[in-house]
Amino acid sequence: MEKEMFRQYGYKFIDWLADYFEEIEEYPVLSPVKPGSVLNQLPEKPPSEGESLETIFEDFKNIILHGITHWQHPSWFAYFPANNSPPSVLAELLTAGLGAQCMVWQTSPAAAELEERVLEWLRQLLGLPAGMEGVIQDTASTATLVALLTAREKATNFESNKRGLKEPLIIYISEEAHSSVDKGAKIAGYGAENIRRIPTDETFAMIPKKLEEAVKADKEKGFIPACVVATVGTTSSTAVDPVSPIGHICREHGVWLHVDAAFAGTAAILPEMKWMLEGVEFVDSFVFNPHKWMLTNFDCSAYFVRDPGALIQTFEIYPEYLKTGMDAEVKNYRDWGIQLGRRFRALKLWFVLRSYGVNGLQDLIREHIRLAKLFESWVRDEEAFELMAPVNLSVVCFRLNNGGDEEQLTDLNKKFEEELNKTGKVFLSHTSLRGKYVMRLAIGARMTCERNVREAWDLIVATARNLSL
Repeated sequence: MEKEMFRQYGYKFIDWLADYFEEIEEYPVLSPVKPGSVLNQLPEKPPSEGESLETIFEDFKNIILHGITHWQHPSWFAYFPANNSPPSVLAELLTAGLGAQCMVWQTSPAAAELEERVLEWLRQLLGLPAGMEGVIQDTASTATLVALLTAREKATNFESNKRGLKEPLIIYISEEAHSSVDKGAKIAGYGAENIRRIPTDETFAMIPKKLEEAVKADKEKGFIPACVVATVGTTSSTAVDPVSPIGHICREHGVWLHVDAAFAGTAAILPEMKWMLEGVEFVDSFVFNPHKWMLTNFDCSAYFVRDPGALIQTFEIYPEYLKTGMDAEVKNYRDWGIQLGRRFRALKLWFVLRSYGVNGLQDLIREHIRLAKLFESWVRDEEAFELMAPVNLSVVCFRLNNGGDEEQLTDLNKKFEEELNKTGKVFLSHTSLRGKYVMRLAIGARMTCERNVREAWDLIVATARNLSL
């Protein structure tokens, strides 16, 4: 019975997904539902008797689908992309079917060894130093927390794991760093007051001289500089902190250097974008997300560390029930992060790398960067708009400017964003740069082509004109 059901609906679901990819432009990018509209269509109590998959699937299409914001839509220009691809989706199906719990080598040898191999492939593609070793985390936020915890232990000679923090440890980030560092500082015990926010230059990148001044000032006060988090591709504008001079400072003062390249790291597979990682030989840990721009569905975050021993010493727990006769010969990834239980994430990454190849992935990234530069040129040529940050990758920061003061411009651009997104034809998000309300157009969806970007621009111009009437 189960086998028959699995075959019938397995084929049906795959056919539906194939049609979904083909017809996705027919959906509004941003879900138009009001708060509570999905919840109110769901029974308050679970069913007493089992229901048919046919009934459940119909409710999926009639209730759930209306409340979905379509991240794979080619007119998705909000936040960053969270890409998938047919090879990745099919691999995820196999992962779910296998149901493997990959906490140690023995629980699935292929999972552990495939993860080791594909992370080595990624290390080579990005040009990270030989000897750095990788592990798949769920998200960059978790990877950053892992880095902060390891940096904490290195700074205290692994004493804080035993006795807790006895003295202030300091984290240094740019003004544009991701909020996950703030959350990680709370969880790891640093304390929010021990984060130093280093000023940025005209490109919104960290100023190394200001970092060095802050490190020296803290050492004079008796504080311990523990970790610098440099960002390659900030969330707001994809600014690139200068890794090389930051790395020299960290090396001189014995500070752990973590690089957050969650979105932008994928672009480093392009020879012409390797400049972003100049100075990577100084890096202690590095993270980027294949689930953003490398066609691998969420979640899959690649974390690399220069000293795996420090990482393992930070997290290793060795209860009797987890010991195996192979432990001395293999990598048990349960000791490479926070989780004990681990999904078989390497499988979908392997499918993607083999299906597209390096050349196919490079072609995709190059095209997205080209489209961003094209959009940038349109913004420059339109008097009603202004660029708000350099275009380093595939994100363009801009705003509508009618000459009002900052409060008026904020109100204008909020209205502008609302009017754009409620059309359902595009989805853009915003940020704040130097206190200014800024629109972001982020290109990165797998199916986005020049036609989608042109249609978005035409809609942007038309909406701006309507607001001016």
